Amino acid sequence: MNAAANAGAHATRRTVHLAVYDTFADWETGHATAWLARSGYPVRTVGPAADKPVTTVGGLRIQPDLALDELRPEDSALLILTGADLWDSGDDLAPFARKAREFLESGVPVAAICGATAGLAREGLLDDRKHTSAVSFYLAATGYRGGEHYVDADAVTDGDLITAGPTEPVAFAREVLGKLGAFEGSKLDAWYRLFHDSDPAAYAELGS
Repeated sequence: MNAAANAGAHATRRTVHLAVYDTFADWETGHATAWLARSGYPVRTVGPAADKPVTTVGGLRIQPDLALDELRPEDSALLILTGADLWDSGDDLAPFARKAREFLESGVPVAAICGATAGLAREGLLDDRKHTSAVSFYLAATGYRGGEHYVDADAVTDGDLITAGPTEPVAFAREVLGKLGAFEGSKLDAWYRLFHDSDPAAYAELGS
């Protein structure tokens, strides 16, 4: 492989894929995607179809960059699944949970927040992994078998899987940024203290 092809492959592997679909919860992934992009990770959106825009809870229209069936784990650094009303109103988003299985089985990280955790529960991906969500009984209602692995925490990382509840977009982003090495150690701690705790001292630490 020549240098140009090598560089292209490296850039592809750094690409983060953000799943988008109707009723996408706008507030849940902004911190993660913004700071990944600022750290050199291109973010591409993945929808049910590439030629059909989706509409978020906030009424924003998003034109996906590619269709779900075009997405391959080997071309991605991370798949992010956000919450949406559709996770709990039928099986429309089940293909995204199946894609998450494909990613995890390929050793590529998946980050799920809010209703997406219920989708992963239904797919059986939380049965043997530590995880969190909005509340434990929300996941219990899916009939999954992973209740003993539920952790009452803002966000949880277990291997290549990150989970969080709908009120914790900053904690979710902290786990995502740490997983991909966008921020590490004291920088990651400063980032979290700045955006979660409004700690003015963290601003100087982050910029140093």
